[in-house]
Amino acid sequence: MRVVSGIQPTGNLHLGNYLGAIKNWVKMQEEGECLFFLADLHAITVHNDPAELSANTREMAAALIAAGVDPEKAILFNQARVAGHAELAWMLICNTPMGWLDRMTQFKEKSGKHKQRASLGLYGYPVLQAADVLIYQATHVPVGEDQKQHLELARDIAQKFNSDFGSADSEIFTLPEAYITGDATRVMSLRDGAAKMSKSDPSEMSRINMADDDDSIAQKIRKARTDPEVLPDTFEALEGRAEAANLVNIYAATADIDVQAVLDQFAGQGFGTFKPALAELLVETLRPIREEFLRLKEDSAALDSILAAGAAKAEALGRPTVDAAYDALGLLR
Repeated sequence: MRVVSGIQPTGNLHLGNYLGAIKNWVKMQEEGECLFFLADLHAITVHNDPAELSANTREMAAALIAAGVDPEKAILFNQARVAGHAELAWMLICNTPMGWLDRMTQFKEKSGKHKQRASLGLYGYPVLQAADVLIYQATHVPVGEDQKQHLELARDIAQKFNSDFGSADSEIFTLPEAYITGDATRVMSLRDGAAKMSKSDPSEMSRINMADDDDSIAQKIRKARTDPEVLPDTFEALEGRAEAANLVNIYAATADIDVQAVLDQFAGQGFGTFKPALAELLVETLRPIREEFLRLKEDSAALDSILAAGAAKAEALGRPTVDAAYDALGLLR
């Protein structure tokens, strides 16, 4: 099994990033061969400050390592250091019908009312996503609900390329399968249970940042929006109580237990009891990660060395596939 997954190097990492993606990566590296990359080429599909992008890329690497991603167990690198991603993406773009991209819902969401101002990169980035996994002959790709459509596109692109340019006994690309990690942890805002936790929310109280100190974490949980009801004994009974369900989910994901186990412990108790317990759990869990993150992010040279070493390994794995695509298309080099 070869798992490939990427994450955009955004600043201000928060609890949602950790529980929703990073924590799963730490588990995956124990189960198979993993390549984890910082998607800096994807980041430039929208306007970015160059210095900020570089800083965010290193910061994301620091956060991943602090959270438990081990460069000795998984291949960790940033996308731009492996030229094959961009090379293969162009070859795939030239073989992908525009009609397939027109069906991608995320472009419509991300471009909004300014479709004509959006970059060509934003329109075509699902093809780069396909290249990201096909270059390594990935067998499995972790996907949430919002990425299932993109994995299907990657499979369609691979199948078309194999059909058009492969042979009966030699297919160029492996068709990746979805990697099922169980129910994804969808962490919502501490101020609005209907909105995802996000760095773009203007309220600092809506999220727990990975760099928050113990007191800030405790204060944010104490002031998190809830309701006056006690916790029930089943999760189904939390229907219509989005903020309460969010805090229960956060507790379960942080403690690595199922939601029912949380309710078995706290059923019949109010948030005056539950919030302090959740705050203590988060403080104790995040403190060592925060301390290591803050230490690592100050050592740019060490982070660059780790990313360069990972890129060299990734390049060696991906180059045969890129060369095969060049040859299949009749491109002389």
